[in-house]
Amino acid sequence: MTHTARPSRRRLLAATAAVACAFWTLPATAAEPIKIGLITALSGQSALAGEAITRGMSVAIDEINAKGGLLGGRKVELVRRDDEANPAKGVLAARELIYKEKVAVVFGGLDTPVSMAIVPLMNQEKVPFMGPWAAGTPITKNGANPNFAFRVSAVDEIVDAGMLDYAIKHFKAAKPGMILINNPWGESNEKGLQAALAAKGMKAAGVEKFEGNDVDVVPQLTRLKAAGADTLFMVGNVGPSAQVVKSLDRMGWQVPIVSHWGPAGGRFTELAGPNGKNVHFVQTYSFFGKQGPVGEKVIAALKAKYPGIKGPDDITPAVGVANAYDGMMLTALAITAAGSTDGDAIRQGFYKIPRYEGLIKTYEMPFKPGVHDAVQSSDYVWAQFIDNRILPVKH
Repeated sequence: MTHTARPSRRRLLAATAAVACAFWTLPATAAEPIKIGLITALSGQSALAGEAITRGMSVAIDEINAKGGLLGGRKVELVRRDDEANPAKGVLAARELIYKEKVAVVFGGLDTPVSMAIVPLMNQEKVPFMGPWAAGTPITKNGANPNFAFRVSAVDEIVDAGMLDYAIKHFKAAKPGMILINNPWGESNEKGLQAALAAKGMKAAGVEKFEGNDVDVVPQLTRLKAAGADTLFMVGNVGPSAQVVKSLDRMGWQVPIVSHWGPAGGRFTELAGPNGKNVHFVQTYSFFGKQGPVGEKVIAALKAKYPGIKGPDDITPAVGVANAYDGMMLTALAITAAGSTDGDAIRQGFYKIPRYEGLIKTYEMPFKPGVHDAVQSSDYVWAQFIDNRILPVKH
């Protein structure tokens, strides 16, 4: 009896020692991942854009992890939350990501009102915020010092000047009217468009607002038509923009529409009908045409990771993918420059990025104190829907 128990006891002691050894060596072999948060619309009419942001970040993260991760081998991990395009839900998601998930950086999603609700919390808690879509000027120009909000996306005040230039050049606009969503994004663009018009000594035919759930915008459009509007500047996400097009159809008014990029965020042509193709809107990138080395690499990665992607037609909306990819790569460079996941160190790390050959462009010192937007007016392209595909406008 005693003789047979001894080997068992030795095995037990050996096993205990092995477990203890494994426990003590575990931190050296499995470093904590660096969590990156994403708050965006993952449901509803703009879910396609939220998925595009996810895909752009995911292929960037795969590339980073394949090269060994960051800060000496720590893997990067994406943690997503659906804000349902609701500012209050966005703030709740931000709190959860900051306090519970302990994310190093938060990527904000689609809607300017949501991003503007989140950014004060980011500045308060000293957690960097990266914007890959929402274009409201005050997101990055928020008055905070230090400012933790950065962006790789369009910026309203720059887009607005571009919209006016485009309307004058291609539609000979002399008396444009504005049809804008009645929220902070609409307000940001009204301010930017008025400034752009004033700089050219021009005045708007009128400014009309509509709600996100409006199904009839005929009264507002009728007033703009009566005021002599020869072009319409449109600002609204997928659903509201589609209602503007359908209201124009009901009126029988064929007027050029120069839009912010809201229509690109989802099922626009399905909702707007055949005249959705007449809307010209701004983009930061197109996967159509000859691609550079980064573009070819990203398309190959997307095809490999997402079987539904067979070519550029399926990478939609392209801006969500492109902005998120470059935003994630620049964030990785900022974390590397910081040498840690401390929020303020990462903020300063963004200023230390000298050069990055990205997807949208080659970035040279993309961020400086006072300059937190990496994409400028010369980086925009104009597009329209042709057969449900977002294609660069041909003139």
